[in-house]
Amino acid sequence: MKSTELFINNHLLDLIFESTYYGIVIVDCNGIIQYISNNYCEFLEADRNAVIGEHVTNVIENTRMHLVPRTGQKDIADLQLLRGEFVIANRIPIIEDNEILGAVGTIIFRDLDDWKKMNSHIKSVLSELNYYRNEWDTENGLKYSLHDLIGKTREITELKERVKRVARGDISVLLRGESGTGKEILAQSIHKLSERSDKPFVKVNCGSIPEHLLESELFGYEEGAFTGAKKGGKIGKFQFAAGGTIFLDEVGDMPQHMQVKLLRVLQEKEFEPVGSLKPKKINVRVIAATNRPLEKMIEDKLFREDLFYRINAVQLFIPPLRARTEDIHLLVEHFLKKVTARIGKRVTSVRPEVLSIIEQYDWPGNIRELENVIYAGVHLSDGEEMEIEALPDYMKSQTSKMEERSLKDIIEETEKKAIERALRRCGYDKNKAAESLGIGNSTIYDKIKKYNITNPLE
Repeated sequence: MKSTELFINNHLLDLIFESTYYGIVIVDCNGIIQYISNNYCEFLEADRNAVIGEHVTNVIENTRMHLVPRTGQKDIADLQLLRGEFVIANRIPIIEDNEILGAVGTIIFRDLDDWKKMNSHIKSVLSELNYYRNEWDTENGLKYSLHDLIGKTREITELKERVKRVARGDISVLLRGESGTGKEILAQSIHKLSERSDKPFVKVNCGSIPEHLLESELFGYEEGAFTGAKKGGKIGKFQFAAGGTIFLDEVGDMPQHMQVKLLRVLQEKEFEPVGSLKPKKINVRVIAATNRPLEKMIEDKLFREDLFYRINAVQLFIPPLRARTEDIHLLVEHFLKKVTARIGKRVTSVRPEVLSIIEQYDWPGNIRELENVIYAGVHLSDGEEMEIEALPDYMKSQTSKMEERSLKDIIEETEKKAIERALRRCGYDKNKAAESLGIGNSTIYDKIKKYNITNPLE
């Protein structure tokens, strides 16, 4: 067979490779080692006669040599950890007449001392790279990733998958959800998973900047644009985010005259600093977020419909915490670890009755409120378990009220939450929600009216 003929002359291969600074290994199409140079065996501290004929994965840790004959794809300058040292490895398929016969792999060194010096340099460079990557994230306000979206409910699992798909493109995204649900986590996750991740991420809270300053904050201004303008002018948030992502939080609070200017940026890919005589081109991805009912605001002429469709190319809805009570215990564990690591106090768990109260609470402030409750609870706890006394007074008073509720109240509350979950699951299609609950259409309409259940997107 060709593969046998190819690997029989090991003596000739020794003459070629032992005088070079290469560590060489050759495998056949099944990943079996047919040849390995003496200097490679010295590096591995392996007996050459013992390893020839072995599968390469039994000899070289973290190797991909056996995969190359399967795929026919070469690996060049791959960084591989080998015996606690970093190795730069090349792996190339051996092909004749369109048939893959095996693969040849190389590592390069002069001697072991030289290699250790090079390896120390590689580790130093990697350490420096990680330092600057962390510094970059800190400077750009990036402290979240998709791992910070805690939850295993179907809604959260599907939301994470949508974020991964959306991040790969360059399309505008609108994040919907109540305050405190984690919209900024999604925005930063989309940026980190996108091809713009090495560029700036800039957050603007449209509701916290005074209306008369918003234009100059977003678009900057030229020198002399107005009384008190800085010498040399000022770069706006859009220009600072060039090439990256700008996150417009609370976009529903943006005044109408600024909505027109934002629409131009999205349509024309250009903006005008205050006092400028000509526009500037801009390349930036826009992620917007709101807890406001934009559709109702459009009807009331408070939000531009054309802008809505520009920022709403893809919409992601984050459910409120009360809609995913199954995730609360995971969030409690997460915040306990986070808080105790920050303040150095050992509180490892919450008592079962405390968790029960937390799960029954309505959480109008959502995840942000839960984190604050756990943070305060850790500070107020005397032992390793968080007890009822560590909960805020408003939650403890609600506990006594819950204990006084009648069976009828409990049943109605349970029914209301079940209908709300079904509506969210079915995109607020009432007929589909009724079918999923096994009740008639007229029944669900009556219940929605009885419990005053509303669609948060209307």
